[in-house]
Amino acid sequence: MKRELALAWRYMRRYLWKYAVGIFALFMVDLINSAVPGITGSLVDGLTGRAETGFGLKDVQALIWRLLGMGALITIGRFGWRYFLFGTARSIERDMRRDLFGHLETLSMRYYNEHKTGDLMAHFTNDLQSIRELMGGTVITTFDASVMLVLVLWRMISNVNLRLTIAAVIPMILIIIGDLFFGKAIHRRFLAKQEAFSELTDQVQEAVSGIRVIKAFVQERRELLAFAVTNRNNKEKNLAVVRLIAIAIPLLDLTTGISLLITLLYGGRLAIYGEITAGQFVEFNSYVGMLVWPMIAVGECISSISRGTASLKRIRAILDEKADIVDEGDPAITSLKGGIELRDLTFAYPEAEAHPALKNISVRVAPGETLAIIGRTGSGKTTLVNLLERLWDTEEAGMISLDGRPLRDIPLAVLRRDIAYVPQDNFLFSDTVENNILFSVAQGTHAQVEAAARAACVHDNIMEFPEGYDTLVGERGVTISGGQKQRVSIARALMKDAPILILDDSLSAVDTDTEEQILQNLRALRRGKTTLIIAHRVSTIQSADHILVLEDGERAEYGTHEELLALNGLYRSVYDKQQLEAQLRSEHPDVQQKGGEEDA
Repeated sequence: MKRELALAWRYMRRYLWKYAVGIFALFMVDLINSAVPGITGSLVDGLTGRAETGFGLKDVQALIWRLLGMGALITIGRFGWRYFLFGTARSIERDMRRDLFGHLETLSMRYYNEHKTGDLMAHFTNDLQSIRELMGGTVITTFDASVMLVLVLWRMISNVNLRLTIAAVIPMILIIIGDLFFGKAIHRRFLAKQEAFSELTDQVQEAVSGIRVIKAFVQERRELLAFAVTNRNNKEKNLAVVRLIAIAIPLLDLTTGISLLITLLYGGRLAIYGEITAGQFVEFNSYVGMLVWPMIAVGECISSISRGTASLKRIRAILDEKADIVDEGDPAITSLKGGIELRDLTFAYPEAEAHPALKNISVRVAPGETLAIIGRTGSGKTTLVNLLERLWDTEEAGMISLDGRPLRDIPLAVLRRDIAYVPQDNFLFSDTVENNILFSVAQGTHAQVEAAARAACVHDNIMEFPEGYDTLVGERGVTISGGQKQRVSIARALMKDAPILILDDSLSAVDTDTEEQILQNLRALRRGKTTLIIAHRVSTIQSADHILVLEDGERAEYGTHEELLALNGLYRSVYDKQQLEAQLRSEHPDVQQKGGEEDA
């Protein structure tokens, strides 16, 4: 609890003056509110005893004007505390959401491999909403209830009768006891409710992302049934909270009714025997009604604090997560030339430490050279690229060097800026084609975007779109074909004009003629710059300066295209197989070309 409250205080202290103004306005509203029953009581006493006191119309008018003035002050005060306190809670929610998003961006791929997207999304919705209520509504409720409780009890005792006050308050103590009991149970069930919502969010996100696969395999029914189970679980967890509240509210009403009954019976007796006036009786009944809220608020506060601290705990767990990739770079290094060296590179993922993804890989690439990497699926090609970009780190520093310096000596900002990467999944944002290409740079002109698109052989396709470069590609680029997505991703990388370019199987969805044109464009554009090409097709890589053949994470072969063919090893077998496939396709043109561009 202490750590959660410390996190809350870290954000609240930024807005202390706003809290102070809001709480002052709230205090003044409570002070004025607590005085209203006294004026009402004076009015009743004046009217019932006007023959003796000479209470007249002017006195009534004076009290009414007084009430109207108090009402105006209450209105102004309510606007003030709502503006400052609720507004501050919104500001804290914004700050925490910004910090949470920024921190998530610093975490390595290890974290995202271990946590579901839906769970992370729930932090940005349900958890931050609960925290906002804690920072705003709960602060208001706690202060308001405390002040009103003190003011109302003080006026009940000083203005009316001590014995009547004690008799009316005793049943209300049961409200506090009940709140303490129900608060703990609600806290436990609220945590379960949050987890169920995270699971539901994750399943919806996964289904929407994979809707093409679901439809392609006609699995809508199965997914619907699976969703029904998760949805039912979410409903049950929510109902568990609702059931407790449904039990608590009637008990609260019963207790309040008992208190009012005591007030009517005992207070009426006191009024009949002249121990209190009729005005005091009316005034006291108003106070009893005002006292119900502070008693209820105890439970509200306990419930809200339980929800808020549970959410703070979940948010704190993320903010306390340390990034695996720490920037230890030398600030003197401001740019890269493109030299790459791997020395006995070995790496295993945490979940598979007994089976290294890479074993004893050694390669040297001079600035301006092209290194191609080929191998079967799962041979470690993408892992090598991830290590080069420091999306993952090796256990031992120095296994990877750039320009003769250990990789960890390179500042992350320089490393990520000077490496242009085209990943396998070709992720596109739900934005225009132009903005997707511009994503890799801080700013750029349309002419630069068009030049990059032409180099990636996608300009003509873009011009066929309804809005050209202003065409929205949809979430994850669903409105364009696989080959077009790949080429837009290549154009995005070319916009950086980085010293190192990495193409991770980025030409698999384009036909061989387009592939050859793109490779020619790359050779012309990237003279003097380093390029790494990961591919399955030999035609993509045969002109590379060096070709690394991986097999089960190990360096199986290394050399030029001609040297590897002469070895008659794995590379030669892949080459011969693909040559045979090409021959068969030429003899049977009606057979769809393997690796050809796919429809959207």
